[in-house]
Amino acid sequence: MGQNSVHGEGTRRRVPRARELGWDDDLYDAGEATGAGGQAGSDGASGDTGSSGTSASASTRAERRRGGSGGGSGPGAGGDGRTGHRRGGSRRRAKKAGKRKVLRWVAITLAVLILGTAGAGYLYYEHLNGNIRSGDRAGGSSGVKKAAPNALGDTPLNILLIGSDDRSDEKNIALGGGRNDKDRKPLADVQMLLHVSADRENASLISIPRDTVVKIPECKDEDGTPYAATTNRPINESLQRGGPGCTLTTWESLTGVYIDHWLMVDFVGVVAMADEIGGVPVCVTSGVHDKSTARVKGGSGLKLREGTTEIKGVQALQWLRTRHAFGSDQNRAKAQHMYMNGMMKKLQEQNAWTDTGRLTGLAETATKSLKVSQDLDTVKKLFDLSMQLKNVKIDRLTTATVPTDPYLPNPDAWLQLRPSAADKMWAMLRDDVAYDKNGDKSGAEAKPKTTASAKPKTPAEAPGSFAVTVVNGTDGGGEPAVEGRAGNMAEALRGKGFTQADSSQEGGGRKDTVVTYPKADGDQGKANALSVTKALGLPDSAARADVEAKGITLVVGADWREGTTYKKPTTVAGDLPEGADDKAKCMDIYSVYKWDGKS
Repeated sequence: MGQNSVHGEGTRRRVPRARELGWDDDLYDAGEATGAGGQAGSDGASGDTGSSGTSASASTRAERRRGGSGGGSGPGAGGDGRTGHRRGGSRRRAKKAGKRKVLRWVAITLAVLILGTAGAGYLYYEHLNGNIRSGDRAGGSSGVKKAAPNALGDTPLNILLIGSDDRSDEKNIALGGGRNDKDRKPLADVQMLLHVSADRENASLISIPRDTVVKIPECKDEDGTPYAATTNRPINESLQRGGPGCTLTTWESLTGVYIDHWLMVDFVGVVAMADEIGGVPVCVTSGVHDKSTARVKGGSGLKLREGTTEIKGVQALQWLRTRHAFGSDQNRAKAQHMYMNGMMKKLQEQNAWTDTGRLTGLAETATKSLKVSQDLDTVKKLFDLSMQLKNVKIDRLTTATVPTDPYLPNPDAWLQLRPSAADKMWAMLRDDVAYDKNGDKSGAEAKPKTTASAKPKTPAEAPGSFAVTVVNGTDGGGEPAVEGRAGNMAEALRGKGFTQADSSQEGGGRKDTVVTYPKADGDQGKANALSVTKALGLPDSAARADVEAKGITLVVGADWREGTTYKKPTTVAGDLPEGADDKAKCMDIYSVYKWDGKS
């Protein structure tokens, strides 16, 4: 008794919902289970047991088959009436059954399609992830820490873009020549830092010419091969001394700016990405043919008529590689920035961040073309990164090249950064001050955003209980060191209770002032270093962990040449050094490479 009742009740709750959805009752044997006529449902609910419930159900089904409305008597129960009802009922039932079957198969088909699409989406997602090549974010230790968040909890985003001249692949040789360089480690011939402000309202793209001489820090390759630190070598060699992670560490050491990620592309990747994006407009003031000449061999092969041309594929690679026709490495950076500006505008016009078709094509090409730092090793991470850029308006994207001068020991081949200009640009990045004036029409001084200063987990020890070594690094900006600066600052610290403070006779040229502590000292070392920064009026960000530090060390940088209380230099939005902002409407062509558009 109980078994039949429970079975009928459980099915009764299920079938009406199935009929609402338009599914055929027979899909679940619904009629057999419940006796689908209303009377049978009532009988079953009345508590009739076992065979009586089954008998009522069978009787009702028999009546339905005969076309009767009850016991075979009453209005319409005669022979003609029964026949008409049976025929009309059969047609109606057949029609309804046909509709239900159609809807049933539509439902099944949709379910299969949805599951199939979901499966295909997952497989495609995994396919894209499988395309991605990645490597360590950093190749060495710069001691630079991520900027403290502003009052809203946001931090700037810094991405290093690297163009490799790798020729180990035949496809790259076909595009870039240089078969004799097949076995040489690649150089980072294009290096740009993309800085996106904490509020994501402005962005800057900063280049350093490839032949600029810098200090390359100690690095390790991904296979663990160590490379000693070098001084006075071109920055493009950083890629050979520990891969893209070493190039990132070199930039961090140079600028004092924490870099979140790196992206690297080779010749083949540039062509593929350029084709996927479509034509990007560039402009030349006269026809250009960057060809080999009697004096200068090589050349990119770029050939364009005067005016604006939309370039893609191999032609885009030629544009990005052209140096001789534009006259210098600095002008090549300007041309590269013109292309990047045009590309950003094109992507925004294409609704690349919202158009599924565009996203799919870009994702497929990008994951095959780029090598990325490990923190970007999935499609989701790359997509999230791209979403950080979608709202930056073109008039808030500034392109700049750090001003340089000839490197005196080798002026015909190498360059050196102009210290005052570079220091100002790096300070603006560290303080997240916009490179453009379009966000502040008044031109007022930019004030660093309020930051949430995290208190150390461990309290600092008494000022007189630990030693502080003071180093004079005021020659880090290219000017001579301020004589006696370390001794004066050590005396000032002793006056503030750091009785073990003493000056060092060793130099340590540095652009920005820092207080370093041994990384092994952990929270205690950090707390002690922060007590020094607080006593001197330095920002918390000046406290840096250093794996090689022997104790607390104050390095007085070129940004603090006088006084015993630090005063942070004021910066103004858009106040770039002369010659840094390199946005151009059209590129001038060196006379030797001008083309009449005919030959």
